[in-house]
Amino acid sequence: MDKDIKILAIESSCDETSAAVVVNGRQVLSNIISSQIDIHKKFGGVVPEVASRKHIEVISIVVKQAMEEAQITFEDIDGVGVTYGPGLVGALLVGLQYAKGLAYALHKPLIGVNHIEGHISANFIQYKDLKPPFVCLVVSGGHTYLVYMKDHGKFEVMGQTRDDAAGEAYDKVARAIGLGYPGGPKIDKLAREGNSETIKFPRANFHDDTSLDFSFSGLKSAVLNYLNQKEMKKELINRADVAASFQKAVVSFLADNSLKACNLKHVDKIAVAGGVAANTCLRETLIRMGHENNIEVLFPDFVLCTDNAAMIGSAAYFEYVRGNTSSLSLNAVPNLKLGER
Repeated sequence: MDKDIKILAIESSCDETSAAVVVNGRQVLSNIISSQIDIHKKFGGVVPEVASRKHIEVISIVVKQAMEEAQITFEDIDGVGVTYGPGLVGALLVGLQYAKGLAYALHKPLIGVNHIEGHISANFIQYKDLKPPFVCLVVSGGHTYLVYMKDHGKFEVMGQTRDDAAGEAYDKVARAIGLGYPGGPKIDKLAREGNSETIKFPRANFHDDTSLDFSFSGLKSAVLNYLNQKEMKKELINRADVAASFQKAVVSFLADNSLKACNLKHVDKIAVAGGVAANTCLRETLIRMGHENNIEVLFPDFVLCTDNAAMIGSAAYFEYVRGNTSSLSLNAVPNLKLGER
């Protein structure tokens, strides 16, 4: 296209309310994020009803800030991108209804975006020359996927969790050892003080050597059983060793399957996305694995790992240029699968 395409994007799938303006899927003019972490800390996790009400309170403010920081008017935008799934249905509806109202009032196209595709697209913002094909590891509080991206809009799910997502397991284990919410950053920090070789936590075995799926519920249960046994015997629990050993089990699983996926697809590039992509152990392990196997490992900046609207704006741009827009009857799809439209 000869002209620059400006997308106003909105993300509200969980507990971050975000709005961004993105140009041509790569350049971020603004990316405003209103986090609810402090609100949900006292509950030990995200409370859907609370999240939805907070989205309603701040969404207009966040969109206004995004437009002001981008220094453009609503007339300057070419489309409105919005997450419509997967996620919490109440939270999704707040952003979706707001985006539909904007698109209708401005006579601009509405572009519904799959949240997982948004996470993958964060790498197109970080790496301006990145093009498919590549393998992407998506790891967050609600999702764990290994995806082969053949081209824009063409995804093959090579592996996914059969139960808990990696980030969900982090939160549950963090709660069990008294670290609180959010668990991922807290375990990552504490693990640096521990010995990852102290406890041999198990990894799922699917009896199928070709499977690239994940499972973390058994690992979580193994940690809980270990803690219970220690408490029953009145033995001292070294929380740092538990954190380090648990994290090693998770990260080695993610890294091994990622390498297998690259070998199966004969690609030398893996992009990592999602909130757990900010984990320092995962970054160090994958980068080391990449060096040993001549694979380039790509990570977005930390702000692009968490839920944010810039990644939605990038994904919306690539939908827009392929002519994929949505009707105003678009509804939230809390269990939306990757690649579904």
